Amino acid sequence: MPRTNEEVKRLLDELATLTELDEKSPQAFRVRAYQNASRAVGTLAKDVADMSANELANVKGIGKSTAAKIREYVDSGTIGKLDALRDKHPPGKLELLRVPGLGPKSVALLESVLGITDLDGLRSALDEGSLKDLPGMGEKTEQNIRQALKRLGETSHIDRAPIAMAMPIAEQIVARLSEVEGVQRCTYAGSLRRFRETIGDIDILVTTEDPAAVMAAVADLPQVRSVMAQGDTKASVVTHDGIGVDVRVVPDESWGAALIYFTGSKAHNIELRQRAIERGWILNEYELAETETEGVIAQRTEEEVHAALGLEWIAPELREGSGEVEAAADGDLVDLVTVDDIRGDLHDHTDYSGDGRSSFTDMIAAAATRGLEYFAITDHAENLRINGISKAAMKEQRTKLRKVGEKLPDTQLLHGAELNIAPDGSLDYDPEFLLTFDWLVASVHSHFNLSAAEQTERLITAMRNPAVHVIGHLSGRRIGKRPGIEFDVDRVLEVAVATGTAIELNSNLDRLDASVEVARLGVEAGVTFVISTDAHSTDELDYVEYGVRQARRAGIPKATIANTWDRDRFIEWAGQKKLG
Repeated sequence: MPRTNEEVKRLLDELATLTELDEKSPQAFRVRAYQNASRAVGTLAKDVADMSANELANVKGIGKSTAAKIREYVDSGTIGKLDALRDKHPPGKLELLRVPGLGPKSVALLESVLGITDLDGLRSALDEGSLKDLPGMGEKTEQNIRQALKRLGETSHIDRAPIAMAMPIAEQIVARLSEVEGVQRCTYAGSLRRFRETIGDIDILVTTEDPAAVMAAVADLPQVRSVMAQGDTKASVVTHDGIGVDVRVVPDESWGAALIYFTGSKAHNIELRQRAIERGWILNEYELAETETEGVIAQRTEEEVHAALGLEWIAPELREGSGEVEAAADGDLVDLVTVDDIRGDLHDHTDYSGDGRSSFTDMIAAAATRGLEYFAITDHAENLRINGISKAAMKEQRTKLRKVGEKLPDTQLLHGAELNIAPDGSLDYDPEFLLTFDWLVASVHSHFNLSAAEQTERLITAMRNPAVHVIGHLSGRRIGKRPGIEFDVDRVLEVAVATGTAIELNSNLDRLDASVEVARLGVEAGVTFVISTDAHSTDELDYVEYGVRQARRAGIPKATIANTWDRDRFIEWAGQKKLG
């Protein structure tokens, strides 16, 4: 997607959220209009900067008013309506919307009656018991919000930004700063580079011949709400989403040492510094050097610094201080997956189902262009309200897919579906029809509040169905928005192994499900995994990078990820499930 389109899409998403707050309804016309426009921009191959207002208004999903706002941003770098909403609704109110049980009307009520505009204010009101006296709330609602806030805090660290919010901002800032004259290298580091699912703040590293130009560019970034501090080589800013960003200019020759220093967790960096001390050296953000002579040993690349310390190169996703340094010293690091290892995508939607945004033919063409050896179309099955498609439509789609597949000898097309796991573990369609599919994903889409015992039995029942190949987004969580279902993890993983059912690593940043913690347990249990994009448009096929990074962070051996296997091996494995 062109960079301008990425920025416009983010701004339209922000407009939708702030308008939801302003109009006190997620179903307001303007909210839906901005959401539709965001999706439309996300599927455009052409740069919106090269399109007139009339051309934009002719794109399905973009109205005349929104087209004018897009041109306003392209021409001036701002959107007046968005600026006004930002002033009216500070970032803290957006955090309140992430709490289950709080919608735009209740957030407005909290502000107007109790003056609550952020999570701290909400926590104080809960401690004082003052929510139950508000109109339409009551003691039960107060208790539900208290419990929801507790669960979100336990699972997603609600005070931190979800990765789905932080990653696009970081990528856009890196892209902007990389274009500043004199910049040699630029990337993000910190917990985002380690691919943590929630982010405290964003660290950006830059090498440049002109630090002053970089510092000036930081202050002018469209993502920046305010500049908190600025010096010759460091600036601290806050984005419109309330995320802190630290931009540091480092010497180009110190790039490797700086990346190591600003990427690793505190525990990881302590272990590295201890190895340096044991050798009579010092390790900091500039270099690995002799303590007494100050002679530089290594600094230019991470590989050089690691090698000097007697270590294999440690992937950024592993740098948490949880045994990776010792493993690197012993040569025992896991053979991790890369994007180039992925040979197929196994969870993809088209406009056949209600939420798919790219056509059947466009999705297949995009898969073929990416060189995938196999590709599964898995539109929503009939029991999913609004988005599901009927048995007859599935048959029609299968016939069409077979004809297209005859013209694509290098990409094997698999006809599948994303099934809905009912509370009792039953699935869409009849058993006989299910067995006619090439590939089936089964996922939880509703009834998230069942007991752990009920959810466990629900998942197990689905896995025991001989037609089901993989469980999609295992917990159903939405990071920072909705906790996942509770279930007996050990028991579910045990049955996954026994039935030959794979566990999906869903690449959507909003999900990243199964979680790292569950995936690590899956490795120990002997689970087979697949990395799938859950793409709903052609551009989302690129989400595979995020699924790969989730797998790397979990330490999943490449050999246990089924869609790294060649086509013949994969197809043979997939066929074994039906045979029991």
